[in-house]
Amino acid sequence: MKLSLVIPAYNEKAIIADTVKTVMERLARIDPDYELVVVDDGSTDGMAALLRPLEGAHLRLEGYSPNRGKGAAVRVGMLAAEGDYVFCTDADLAYGLENIPSMLDKLEEAGCDLVIGSRRLNPEGYKDYPPLRLLTSKCFGLLVRVLSGLPYDTQCGIKGYTRAAAQTLFSQCSTDGFAFDFEVLLRARKAGLDIEQEGVSIVNHRDSKVNLLRDSARMFRDLLRIKDQVKRS
Repeated sequence: MKLSLVIPAYNEKAIIADTVKTVMERLARIDPDYELVVVDDGSTDGMAALLRPLEGAHLRLEGYSPNRGKGAAVRVGMLAAEGDYVFCTDADLAYGLENIPSMLDKLEEAGCDLVIGSRRLNPEGYKDYPPLRLLTSKCFGLLVRVLSGLPYDTQCGIKGYTRAAAQTLFSQCSTDGFAFDFEVLLRARKAGLDIEQEGVSIVNHRDSKVNLLRDSARMFRDLLRIKDQVKRS
């Protein structure tokens, strides 16, 4: 099996069936032996019951209860995935799937360890962003660069890894919340992994589950904790 795609999902019953259908049709054209891993992050809307009858050779459902956070869901999926190359994206397919073939080429032919989407590298990366969400994204990105020097769009929701890199990084990570990407990339840099970027743009806008007032202080604390934790490890 060459390609796995992990989708973390929390209370996505309204969209998950359409997402699975779209993903399976697209991945089948890239790798007929693909694997889709949906991770139920402790949903309470009946999403898992909707997906279970769809499980089969190409679709696997992982999960746990209660809700733990996106970082936990991604970690569970990444460690469970069996493909040689493991991708992750959001349940709403905010970035689409069109970049996966070129990102896969970077992993397979250029030999990098992980490739991450970057809205900053695409002139239309932030096209039609709601003003408050754009402000949140820009401020968080600036904070990440100041604290760590990481030159990446850490919160972009589409990334690809070699299986070896995914297993190494996610077996070390412990962040359950939205700041998990920061920990992954800090650990990747510390390990000397080859990180490439791919310009992407949002193709499907919906309200963010991150609340600026509620979550900003927690995310700042998480960044400081993660930076110290990785430095000490």
